[in-house]
Amino acid sequence: MTSPAQEPSTSREFVKQSSLYQEFLAEREEILKHKWLESERLGYDIGFERALLDWIRKHRESWRAARRHQQQPPSSSPSPDHSATPFASPTPQESVS
Repeated sequence: MTSPAQEPSTSREFVKQSSLYQEFLAEREEILKHKWLESERLGYDIGFERALLDWIRKHRESWRAARRHQQQPPSSSPSPDHSATPFASPTPQESVS
């Protein structure tokens, strides 16, 4: 087993570029913003743990939903109905023998 110091840089780069890690970083950034805003509002540092729990309770669900919506590619049609397209592949009933 290799120690973290001996880990190849490609493994670290893979982790840094993974979507899970990117999601973690984005969420962490939102929590830190929330911590700053709440600390400013209250006049003292509320700490990371309190900010984390407060953000999860108040904002996480809507933040994730907005992020999912933002990351989805725009769809050209509401349903994948291929029967109306002129170049659709024939279905087994339509195939000519």
